[in-house]
Amino acid sequence: MAVPAAFFAVFFAYPVAGIVARGLRAGGSWHVGWIGAVLTESGIGHVLWFTVWQALASTALTLLLALPAAYVFARLDFPGKRLLRALVTVPFVLPTVVAGSAFLALLGRGGLLDQLWGVRLDTTVWAILLAHVFFNYAVVVRTVGGLWAQLDPRQEEAARVLGASRRRAWRTVTLPALGPAVAAAALIVFLFTFTSFGIVQILGGPAHSTIEVEIYRQTAEVFDLPTAAVLTLLQLVAVGAILAVHARTVRRRERALHLVDAAGTARRPRGAAQWTLLGGVLATAGILLLLPLGVLVQRSLRTTDGYGLGYYRALASADGGAFLVPPIDAVANSLQYALAATAIALLVGGLAAAALSRRAGALLRGFDALLMLPLGVSAVTVGFGFLVTLDRPPLDLRSSWILVPLAQALVGAPFVVRTMLPVLRAVDDRLREAAAVLGASPLRAWREVDLPMVRRALLTAAGFAFAVSLGEFGATVFIARPDRPTLPVAVARLLGRAGDLNYGQAMALSVVLMVVCALALLLLERAGTENTGEF
Repeated sequence: MAVPAAFFAVFFAYPVAGIVARGLRAGGSWHVGWIGAVLTESGIGHVLWFTVWQALASTALTLLLALPAAYVFARLDFPGKRLLRALVTVPFVLPTVVAGSAFLALLGRGGLLDQLWGVRLDTTVWAILLAHVFFNYAVVVRTVGGLWAQLDPRQEEAARVLGASRRRAWRTVTLPALGPAVAAAALIVFLFTFTSFGIVQILGGPAHSTIEVEIYRQTAEVFDLPTAAVLTLLQLVAVGAILAVHARTVRRRERALHLVDAAGTARRPRGAAQWTLLGGVLATAGILLLLPLGVLVQRSLRTTDGYGLGYYRALASADGGAFLVPPIDAVANSLQYALAATAIALLVGGLAAAALSRRAGALLRGFDALLMLPLGVSAVTVGFGFLVTLDRPPLDLRSSWILVPLAQALVGAPFVVRTMLPVLRAVDDRLREAAAVLGASPLRAWREVDLPMVRRALLTAAGFAFAVSLGEFGATVFIARPDRPTLPVAVARLLGRAGDLNYGQAMALSVVLMVVCALALLLLERAGTENTGEF
């Protein structure tokens, strides 16, 4: 536990505490009264209300559309299932700025809806809700579908034999077993949408702002640190409560269920109802998930002179003025940063998962919840906190390239923990004990017993850590140097400048980032098992 605890203390708790202290302290004394003053402002009240409202609406809409897909992937077997499962997961590992760009190309000025019917939905709440479903669809499919595939179907069949209808058997047998998984998925979706930044920043316009967006505005545009500090504290408390509920539902799921091998529970669709459900899920996935990505590619190829690769060729030039270097350099920068961040995340997350696999009481359960905090606490706060706290020896890192991978590893490490922990817990302790009896040291026992069993989970964790590190935006927008931008930062800068050339280059860079993330995910799907970890 020592290495993960030290890493999160220095590179998460210290920067967040530093930025909060800077906001709430003046003249050597604390000003706690500023908390009430900020929370009673009418504009802040609207931000809080919209943050909660859109998160609840996004969660409900995601569950409504994704739960049928969870059943299809869990219980039905059809050609191309593995490929479709990977494609459905692509939006989740894409950066939110790319997801926002995709829906901007679909719903915004000159988008598909604008061309066909003259309808624009950008700057409306509907664009935000649809983009959130697009981003979180895979969370429900993987979290609920992974468990659903491992539920023994004979339990429901036994209820049917005893006279229950199909609907009653599902309601009284399957639904109670799935309840904790559905609750856990809903809480994860709510967490991601509650802290949404890139999607709201791109699609919401000035009329819509979440807590995360408001923290960014107060920090980067207004430089009102007291307001940003109060909002950060409020978000920290809310996220902590969400994670506590999530941890409880996960523990309920682990204690209550007896699972079977998922390979034997899926069958070919039978009857008109199942074929109709399969067709509906495929159509929904195609329209909601694949269409925005297709429109993104189409907009990157449509230049003022017709379709071609003009915007891609323009990425090799720095004449646009948005960068000190050609935008295409962001690809190499992002790959280098993501590789370094993946190595850090695997070290920190792997050690944390090994510690948590021992099931050592309330202390480790609390440590598990703390490891998840970087997913919900403002990345903007973390990024700005890096700048104001890591500026003195021996932690003067503001001019060092390692600052970006460290921020990205904070987001990647929780995915490593969540992916490796269930597999490590499944390793029989008697195998380690047998190796020890035969004379193996603890290190050799880990190398000979644990490592072969968790190798695929380790590759899966590396793939997720690489993908999310590649797309991290909230913190790197503050700390990425102008001469070494990352792909998400480059896309955001181009979208923030007027002109067709900048917009086209943003679409082209988004496609490049999408392809890199998709390749990483397909390799992950090929290397990983069908049900590895929570994701």
